[in-house]
Order: sequence, then C-alpha cells, then structure tokens
Amino acid sequence: MTTQNKEKDWEKRVVKVSRVSKVVKGGKKISFRATVVVGDMEDKVGVGIGKAEEVSTAIKKAETDAKKNVITVPIAEGKTIPHATVGIECGSKVFIRPAVPGTGVIAGGSVRIVLELAGIKNILSKQLGSNNPLNNARATITALKSLDTIKQVMEKRQISLEQVLGK
Repeated sequence: MTTQNKEKDWEKRVVKVSRVSKVVKGGKKISFRATVVVGDMEDKVGVGIGKAEEVSTAIKKAETDAKKNVITVPIAEGKTIPHATVGIECGSKVFIRPAVPGTGVIAGGSVRIVLELAGIKNILSKQLGSNNPLNNARATITALKSLDTIKQVMEKRQISLEQVLGK
C-alpha cells in the first residue's frame, strides 16, 4: 500500500511591488509590499500580500498568504466560466463573462493574471472604477467565488436540467 503525498505545482506571478515608508522617531523606515497571485493552471487560484524590509522576503510572505486564500473556480466546457458575473472590492468593479473557444483571455493587468492562473482560457472582462491592482485582483476573486455550475443551480432551485436551460 503506497500513498502519494503529491504537492501541487503552484505557479506564482508578482502583480506589484510597492515601496512604502513609515515615519518613526529616527526618520523614515522603508519597507516593501508585494502583491502575488498563485494558481495551479487548472481550477485553483489565490491572491495574497506581504510586507518586509526586503523585496524577496515580501514576495515569499505574499506567496504564503496567497496559498492560504486559495479558491476553487468552476470551469465550464471550452475552458470558460458558466455565466457572467460582477465582482466588487472597495472601489474596483470587475465584470467577467464567458466566451467561445478561440477567444482567449480578453483582460488587462491583475485581472488577466488571476484568470490565467485559474486555468481559464476563453473569457471577456472589463475593469470598472479603480485601477488599483490589488483591489482589481480581489474583485476578480470575488467574481469567481460567486460562480455556480449548472448542477449547483439545479440542486439549489430543485428543478430539472431542461428547466434550467429553458427548453
């Protein structure tokens, strides 16, 4: 009897590294804040932030935080999402909707990074409101969290497949 403890291969992408300062008694204390997205390119994705006095340490902290906040994304046929949705986080609004195979990922900035690392290949998106990369990434995660598969809708409403599809 053998058990395989397979560690997932997480791919990470750094969205932004900011230099931040804090005024203390002796002057200014400089540190770095990193925003990182991790995903397995299949159906799991997470966003995290980390702060440290060195860039590499901040990135490691952000990666650890992102792995703690991983969500599972329902992916429909054609490597797209089941339905259109909107995610809101602070001042950022991200609208995502499914696309036909061959469209690609039509998105910009941190939204594109989140969708690609989630394993979505065909999708249309639009960023509305703020252009803050962290809030846009979190709004995308919120939108992906709100997705339901057809099976989940059937169970929630207690109706048949034909009624869900409107046939």
